Amino acid sequence: MVSIANVRSKLGQELIATPVPSVSDDGSMDVEQLAEALAQLVLADADLDELVAAIGKALRAHVAVTTTDGRERAALIDDAMRERLKEASLTDETGRLRVEWIGEWYGRENQPVTGARVHRLALTAPNQALGHLVAVVERDLTDVELAALQRAATAIALWVTREQAVSAVENKYRGDFLRDVFLGRAGAEEFVREHVVGFGWDLGGPMVVLAAQIDPQPSYQPAASVEDRRHWQERFANAWRQVAAGIDKGIPIADFGSEVVAVLPAADPDATAELVRRLVHAVAGDKGGGRRPFTAGVGRVTGGPAGLPDSYAQARRAVDVGRRFRGGSTTTWFDELGLHRLIAMVPDVAELRAFAYDVLGELAESTEEAATLRETLQVLLNTNFNVAEAARTQFFHYNTMRYRVGKLERLLGPVASDQNLRLDVAVALKVLEVVTR
Repeated sequence: MVSIANVRSKLGQELIATPVPSVSDDGSMDVEQLAEALAQLVLADADLDELVAAIGKALRAHVAVTTTDGRERAALIDDAMRERLKEASLTDETGRLRVEWIGEWYGRENQPVTGARVHRLALTAPNQALGHLVAVVERDLTDVELAALQRAATAIALWVTREQAVSAVENKYRGDFLRDVFLGRAGAEEFVREHVVGFGWDLGGPMVVLAAQIDPQPSYQPAASVEDRRHWQERFANAWRQVAAGIDKGIPIADFGSEVVAVLPAADPDATAELVRRLVHAVAGDKGGGRRPFTAGVGRVTGGPAGLPDSYAQARRAVDVGRRFRGGSTTTWFDELGLHRLIAMVPDVAELRAFAYDVLGELAESTEEAATLRETLQVLLNTNFNVAEAARTQFFHYNTMRYRVGKLERLLGPVASDQNLRLDVAVALKVLEVVTR
């Protein structure tokens, strides 16, 4: 009995074996025959490397298929040409092709590469950008070759569209399961470990959770549409998947809609720190090609799947607190949060807020006057209530600072002389910063 899979496999082998026409020395070729051969490769489930190889051979060119922001998905570029692209500043330090610097496919206004021409064709589907087809040739392409390059881009776009449809289903299933793990409802540890093996993931041994979120837009920029934000998140998640796969295909990556989450091996603290640095650096790149700035947080190490919910919650808190106190485009480890780490581990936010209001009273209000006095209070705490130094720090007259100290003591009590009260006030200020974020 012949199975459908066997028939499909045999058909695929026959289709892939279909010869792909090449350009002749005079630049002539059968464009329709090339388009048909590439379409057959797509139908035969050829992978992207095979398509790129076929295009490179047909056009006698160096070829790469990239994401919308220039990360290579597949490429046929030798080391010598890569060096020439680097010399022309067409790649950044992470290896990303600076597609935004390359002219349109017709090659009339492209970045110069010594002795070669660089062509970029946008890969598109209706209302969606899919990436780019980049071809580097050491000659001027004829009109026939340019037409063939266009048809090649169409074939690649068809492949990417099909791949996206399949990946969307797979990624949603994997993401849903990982979310269940983080919510503690995926089942016993042994079941979880065995189940994720089918995804190509490894949840054995010490692990940490990394969460990454695109930073909010600056207030001076026009607000992005819902569609734009969705596309940003899709590109962001795809970038994490691609970068992680290039390092270790066993790293679990999931897109939770507003954040990307990864589970990283943590047997060696130094190796884990270097892995986080490599991932963040590669995803961030040089911010070209439409890359969005983002903030990452890393939770504490856990020995197995049962501890992943806590590590995930810690990673998210590290993102929130790190962005608030260190700014965007940063990476914060939960264990580096100091006092904020202890505050973050108190589950009852209402109790935290009540503590801050009990200690600070009127200073806990959201008025401008209260905020100004809190700022002065923090400076005084930082200077151990050295009035002269605090006045210099805030550019106040000494008597003005003395007046403020008197007002603060009327509101709080003898905070300048009572060490225990001073400790309560310092903690309350930190709590207020966290609960009002």
